[in-house]
Amino acid sequence: MTYCVAMKLDAGMVFASDTRTNAGVDNISRVDKMHVFAKQSDRVIVALSAGNLSITQNAINQIERTAKETPDVANIYSVTSMYDAAELVGNTLRDVRQREGEYLRQQNIDSSASFIVGGQIAGEAPRLFLIYSEGNFIESSSEAPFFQNGEIKYGKPVIDRVISPSLSLAEAIKLTLVSFDSTMRSNISVGLPIDLLVYPVDSLDAGQQHRIEETDSYFRELGTLWNEGLKRAFTSIPVPDEFARKS
Repeated sequence: MTYCVAMKLDAGMVFASDTRTNAGVDNISRVDKMHVFAKQSDRVIVALSAGNLSITQNAINQIERTAKETPDVANIYSVTSMYDAAELVGNTLRDVRQREGEYLRQQNIDSSASFIVGGQIAGEAPRLFLIYSEGNFIESSSEAPFFQNGEIKYGKPVIDRVISPSLSLAEAIKLTLVSFDSTMRSNISVGLPIDLLVYPVDSLDAGQQHRIEETDSYFRELGTLWNEGLKRAFTSIPVPDEFARKS
Protein backbone atom coordinates (compact mmCIF):
# COMPACT_ATOMS: atom_id res chain seq x y z
CA MET A 1 0.00 0.00 0.00
CA THR A 2 1.00 3.65 0.01
CA TYR A 3 0.67 6.84 1.99
CA CYS A 4 1.34 10.24 0.43
CA VAL A 5 0.50 13.73 1.64
CA ALA A 6 1.03 17.24 0.27
CA MET A 7 0.28 20.62 1.85
CA LYS A 8 0.00 24.07 0.27
CA LEU A 9 0.74 26.82 2.78
CA ASP A 10 1.38 30.55 2.68
CA ALA A 11 5.09 29.82 3.18
CA GLY A 12 5.34 27.12 0.52
CA MET A 13 4.60 23.43 0.11
CA VAL A 14 5.49 20.12 1.75
CA PHE A 15 5.36 16.78 -0.06
CA ALA A 16 5.95 13.33 1.45
CA SER A 17 5.56 9.71 0.38
CA ASP A 18 6.45 6.35 1.80
CA THR A 19 8.38 3.82 -0.29
CA ARG A 20 6.76 0.49 0.61
CA THR A 21 4.88 -1.44 -2.06
CA ASN A 22 4.30 -4.86 -0.48
CA ALA A 23 4.06 -5.91 3.14
CA GLY A 24 4.61 -9.30 4.67
CA VAL A 25 6.87 -11.19 7.00
CA ASP A 26 9.48 -11.78 4.31
CA ASN A 27 8.22 -9.84 1.29
CA ILE A 28 8.81 -6.09 1.41
CA SER A 29 9.57 -4.06 -1.70
CA ARG A 30 10.47 -0.39 -1.97
CA VAL A 31 10.03 2.01 -4.86
CA ASP A 32 10.01 5.78 -5.28
CA LYS A 33 6.52 7.28 -5.32
CA MET A 34 7.70 10.89 -5.48
CA HIS A 35 8.46 12.17 -8.97
CA VAL A 36 10.02 15.60 -9.45
CA PHE A 37 10.03 17.60 -12.68
CA ALA A 38 12.15 20.71 -12.22
CA LYS A 39 13.73 23.40 -14.34
CA GLN A 40 15.87 25.82 -12.34
CA SER A 41 14.27 29.27 -11.93
CA ASP A 42 11.30 28.16 -14.07
CA ARG A 43 9.32 25.39 -12.39
CA VAL A 44 9.12 22.74 -9.71
CA ILE A 45 6.40 20.14 -10.23
CA VAL A 46 5.99 17.20 -7.86
CA ALA A 47 3.79 14.15 -8.47
CA LEU A 48 3.03 11.67 -5.67
CA SER A 49 1.67 8.34 -6.94
CA ALA A 50 -0.57 5.74 -5.34
CA GLY A 51 -2.41 2.68 -6.57
CA ASN A 52 -1.45 0.14 -9.20
CA LEU A 53 2.32 0.45 -9.55
CA SER A 54 2.54 -0.59 -13.20
CA ILE A 55 -0.08 2.01 -14.12
CA THR A 56 1.60 4.88 -12.26
CA GLN A 57 5.09 3.96 -13.46
CA ASN A 58 3.83 3.67 -17.03
CA ALA A 59 2.19 7.11 -16.74
CA ILE A 60 5.35 8.73 -15.36
CA ASN A 61 7.49 7.08 -18.05
CA GLN A 62 5.12 8.32 -20.75
CA ILE A 63 5.26 11.87 -19.37
CA GLU A 64 9.06 11.79 -19.34
CA ARG A 65 9.31 10.19 -22.79
CA THR A 66 7.01 12.78 -24.35
CA ALA A 67 9.13 15.59 -22.90
CA LYS A 68 12.32 13.99 -24.24
CA GLU A 69 11.24 12.70 -27.65
CA THR A 70 8.70 15.34 -28.73
CA PRO A 71 9.80 18.62 -27.13
CA ASP A 72 7.64 20.63 -29.55
CA VAL A 73 4.51 19.04 -28.06
CA ALA A 74 3.11 20.45 -24.80
CA ASN A 75 4.89 18.58 -22.03
CA ILE A 76 5.59 18.73 -18.33
CA TYR A 77 8.51 21.12 -18.87
CA SER A 78 6.71 23.47 -21.28
CA VAL A 79 3.15 23.89 -19.99
CA THR A 80 2.53 27.42 -18.74
CA SER A 81 0.35 26.72 -15.69
CA MET A 82 0.00 24.15 -12.94
CA TYR A 83 -3.56 23.55 -14.12
CA ASP A 84 -2.16 22.46 -17.49
CA ALA A 85 0.36 20.23 -15.69
CA ALA A 86 -2.43 18.57 -13.71
CA GLU A 87 -4.46 18.11 -16.89
CA LEU A 88 -1.45 16.55 -18.64
CA VAL A 89 -0.92 14.05 -15.80
CA GLY A 90 -4.65 13.30 -15.65
CA ASN A 91 -4.92 12.71 -19.40
CA THR A 92 -1.84 10.48 -19.35
CA LEU A 93 -3.21 8.44 -16.45
CA ARG A 94 -6.52 8.04 -18.28
CA ASP A 95 -4.77 6.93 -21.47
CA VAL A 96 -2.65 4.34 -19.67
CA ARG A 97 -5.63 2.90 -17.78
CA GLN A 98 -7.70 2.69 -20.97
CA ARG A 99 -4.86 0.89 -22.71
CA GLU A 100 -3.89 -1.50 -19.91
CA GLY A 101 -6.98 -1.70 -17.73
CA GLU A 102 -8.87 -4.42 -19.60
CA TYR A 103 -5.88 -6.79 -19.52
CA LEU A 104 -5.52 -6.25 -15.79
CA ARG A 105 -9.23 -6.77 -15.16
CA GLN A 106 -9.04 -10.11 -16.96
CA GLN A 107 -6.57 -11.18 -14.27
CA ASN A 108 -8.70 -9.66 -11.47
CA ILE A 109 -6.07 -6.95 -10.89
CA ASP A 110 -7.23 -3.51 -9.77
CA SER A 111 -5.99 -0.84 -12.19
CA SER A 112 -7.01 2.15 -10.07
CA ALA A 113 -4.34 4.77 -9.42
CA SER A 114 -4.10 8.40 -8.41
CA PHE A 115 -1.67 11.29 -8.26
CA ILE A 116 -1.19 14.34 -6.12
CA VAL A 117 0.38 17.02 -8.33
CA GLY A 118 1.65 20.31 -6.96
CA GLY A 119 4.31 22.93 -7.33
CA GLN A 120 4.91 26.27 -8.96
CA ILE A 121 5.58 27.57 -12.45
CA ALA A 122 7.18 30.99 -12.85
CA GLY A 123 4.51 33.66 -13.24
CA GLU A 124 1.85 32.07 -11.05
CA ALA A 125 1.35 31.11 -7.41
CA PRO A 126 1.89 27.56 -6.14
CA ARG A 127 -1.03 25.20 -6.75
CA LEU A 128 -1.98 21.71 -5.60
CA PHE A 129 -4.24 19.11 -7.28
CA LEU A 130 -5.59 15.64 -6.53
CA ILE A 131 -5.97 13.53 -9.69
CA TYR A 132 -8.36 10.60 -9.58
CA SER A 133 -8.12 7.28 -11.47
CA GLU A 134 -10.43 8.56 -14.19
CA GLY A 135 -8.08 11.47 -14.91
CA ASN A 136 -10.33 14.20 -13.50
CA PHE A 137 -9.01 16.35 -10.67
CA ILE A 138 -9.75 18.90 -7.97
CA GLU A 139 -7.67 21.76 -6.58
CA SER A 140 -6.83 22.54 -2.96
CA SER A 141 -8.22 25.64 -1.24
CA SER A 142 -7.56 27.72 1.86
CA GLU A 143 -10.27 25.69 3.63
CA ALA A 144 -8.71 22.39 2.50
CA PRO A 145 -4.99 23.09 1.94
CA PHE A 146 -3.80 19.47 1.78
CA PHE A 147 -4.36 16.24 -0.10
CA GLN A 148 -3.59 12.61 0.70
CA ASN A 149 -3.69 9.44 -1.35
CA GLY A 150 -3.17 5.81 -0.56
CA GLU A 151 -3.80 4.70 3.04
CA ILE A 152 -5.21 8.05 4.20
CA LYS A 153 -7.51 7.26 7.12
CA TYR A 154 -4.96 6.96 9.92
CA GLY A 155 -3.01 10.15 9.20
CA LYS A 156 -5.97 12.37 8.34
CA PRO A 157 -7.41 13.12 11.82
CA VAL A 158 -4.25 14.79 13.16
CA ILE A 159 -3.84 16.88 10.00
CA ASP A 160 -7.49 17.95 10.11
CA ARG A 161 -7.05 19.22 13.68
CA VAL A 162 -3.87 21.22 13.07
CA ILE A 163 -3.61 22.26 9.42
CA SER A 164 -3.84 25.95 8.50
CA PRO A 165 -2.41 27.91 5.56
CA SER A 166 -0.51 30.06 8.08
CA LEU A 167 1.45 27.06 9.37
CA SER A 168 5.22 27.47 9.00
CA LEU A 169 7.12 25.00 6.84
CA ALA A 170 8.88 23.63 9.92
CA GLU A 171 5.54 23.02 11.66
CA ALA A 172 4.13 21.49 8.49
CA ILE A 173 7.06 19.06 8.32
CA LYS A 174 6.40 18.05 11.93
CA LEU A 175 2.68 17.61 11.23
CA THR A 176 3.39 15.55 8.12
CA LEU A 177 5.72 13.21 9.99
CA VAL A 178 3.24 12.81 12.87
CA SER A 179 0.65 11.74 10.29
CA PHE A 180 3.13 9.19 8.93
CA ASP A 181 3.90 7.89 12.42
CA SER A 182 0.17 7.45 13.10
CA THR A 183 -0.33 5.67 9.78
CA MET A 184 2.65 3.35 10.22
CA ARG A 185 1.56 2.43 13.75
CA SER A 186 -1.82 1.21 12.46
CA ASN A 187 -0.90 -0.21 9.04
CA ILE A 188 2.22 -2.27 8.31
CA SER A 189 1.77 -1.76 4.55
CA VAL A 190 3.13 1.79 4.99
CA GLY A 191 6.75 2.06 6.04
CA LEU A 192 10.10 3.79 5.95
CA PRO A 193 11.97 5.26 4.19
CA ILE A 194 9.91 8.43 3.73
CA ASP A 195 10.73 10.80 0.89
CA LEU A 196 10.25 14.44 1.86
CA LEU A 197 10.42 17.56 -0.30
CA VAL A 198 10.09 21.06 1.13
CA TYR A 199 9.37 23.86 -1.31
CA PRO A 200 9.58 27.52 -0.12
CA VAL A 201 7.20 29.74 -2.09
CA ASP A 202 8.70 31.46 -5.15
CA SER A 203 12.03 29.62 -4.78
CA LEU A 204 11.60 27.62 -8.03
CA ASP A 205 14.17 25.23 -6.58
CA ALA A 206 13.63 21.54 -5.74
CA GLY A 207 16.82 21.26 -3.73
CA GLN A 208 15.28 20.64 -0.30
CA GLN A 209 14.73 16.89 -0.65
CA HIS A 210 15.35 14.42 2.15
CA ARG A 211 14.97 10.66 2.69
CA ILE A 212 14.06 9.65 6.23
CA GLU A 213 15.52 6.23 6.98
CA GLU A 214 14.94 3.86 9.89
CA THR A 215 18.02 5.27 11.60
CA ASP A 216 16.63 8.82 11.66
CA SER A 217 16.80 9.94 15.31
CA TYR A 218 14.31 12.81 14.92
CA PHE A 219 11.59 10.57 13.50
CA ARG A 220 12.07 8.04 16.30
CA GLU A 221 11.92 10.79 18.94
CA LEU A 222 8.85 12.34 17.29
CA GLY A 223 7.00 9.03 17.50
CA THR A 224 7.89 8.58 21.16
CA LEU A 225 6.91 12.13 22.13
CA TRP A 226 3.65 11.95 20.18
CA ASN A 227 2.72 8.67 21.86
CA GLU A 228 3.52 10.00 25.33
CA GLY A 229 1.72 13.27 24.63
CA LEU A 230 -1.46 11.47 23.57
CA LYS A 231 -1.41 9.39 26.75
CA ARG A 232 -1.00 12.52 28.91
CA ALA A 233 -3.82 14.27 27.06
CA PHE A 234 -6.09 11.24 27.49
CA THR A 235 -5.31 10.99 31.20
CA SER A 236 -6.02 14.70 31.72
CA ILE A 237 -9.57 14.47 30.35
CA PRO A 238 -12.10 13.88 33.16
CA VAL A 239 -14.50 10.97 32.91
CA PRO A 240 -18.22 11.79 32.52
CA ASP A 241 -19.77 12.91 35.81
CA GLU A 242 -22.38 10.17 35.78
CA PHE A 243 -19.73 7.45 35.63
CA ALA A 244 -17.35 9.27 37.99
CA ARG A 245 -19.99 9.14 40.75
CA LYS A 246 -20.43 5.39 40.24
CA SER A 247 -16.75 4.51 40.23
